[in-house]
Amino acid sequence: QLHLVESGGGLVQPGGSLRLSCAASGFSLDHYAIGWFRQDPGKEREGVSSIVCSDGTTDYADSVKGRFTISRDNAKNTVYLQMDALKPEDTGVYYCAAQYFPSYPRRPFNPDEYDYWGQGSQVTVSS
Repeated sequence: QLHLVESGGGLVQPGGSLRLSCAASGFSLDHYAIGWFRQDPGKEREGVSSIVCSDGTTDYADSVKGRFTISRDNAKNTVYLQMDALKPEDTGVYYCAAQYFPSYPRRPFNPDEYDYWGQGSQVTVSS
């Protein structure tokens, strides 16, 4: 069985930091791209960041550039999203998703490109 499990969400004050983890089980990330998406109730799912695990290519939404950093640890089969300088508008449920054998040109923030999804982790930025 293929699973993605997110962890690391929580409540943080504006300007604070959190690190989300996306741990994969049942498959190796070597041939996948991992995307992070977030969603608020009543809004569409929004792509935040993506990484191609085979070559390290990364993408970031304009809203998070310079604040968020995506990375991977292939030995641990885990992708991380380091979120710094958090803002209230970063609040939402964060999902990681896996795309098998990504090809270029990519559409890293199109949810339809992804094959597997985690259950989500709540991030709340509030004072």
